[in-house]
Amino acid sequence: MKATLVELIGKISSGCMTAQDIERIADEAAAAYADPAGFLAANPDINYDDTFPIPLGEWIVVGSLPDTVLFQADTYADLFAQIVASFGPGVAFNLKAKQLAKTEALTALQRIQVQMSAMAKEDGGYVLMNFSQLLDDELQVVLVYGNDVPRVLELCSEVGITAAPALEALKVAIHA
Repeated sequence: MKATLVELIGKISSGCMTAQDIERIADEAAAAYADPAGFLAANPDINYDDTFPIPLGEWIVVGSLPDTVLFQADTYADLFAQIVASFGPGVAFNLKAKQLAKTEALTALQRIQVQMSAMAKEDGGYVLMNFSQLLDDELQVVLVYGNDVPRVLELCSEVGITAAPALEALKVAIHA
């Protein structure tokens, strides 16, 4: 389980986290998956109970990801603004968050995905990927290199974390 978590966190962090941070989160999450009661007893400061919609190990992963890796927002404009901020001022974007404010969800997400696909071409661009169950926000995504999407989906399946390319998932939801 730990090796799978290390690989998964490494792939969804796209170089934004140190190996030590990835290892620490994977250690904690693996322990939480293996023995939830024991983990909670050893870590009384963890705000988790059995009413949460995800397992404790997944809660540890989601809660430990920095805001440069896990993006949570209620609108696509806010989501894109967070993504832009995570890249820092040295990276230019053609799309501006305010251009998404009055567009429908599918249009906004398509525009964001087109912008992100144009970056990191050597790695297949970036793909916005829904990650885990929604907790407090309408949108919860990670950026994954396009070349890594099949492996990330496989790893998520192995550990039981819900994941899907965001644009494909929204298209399915709209046409369902």
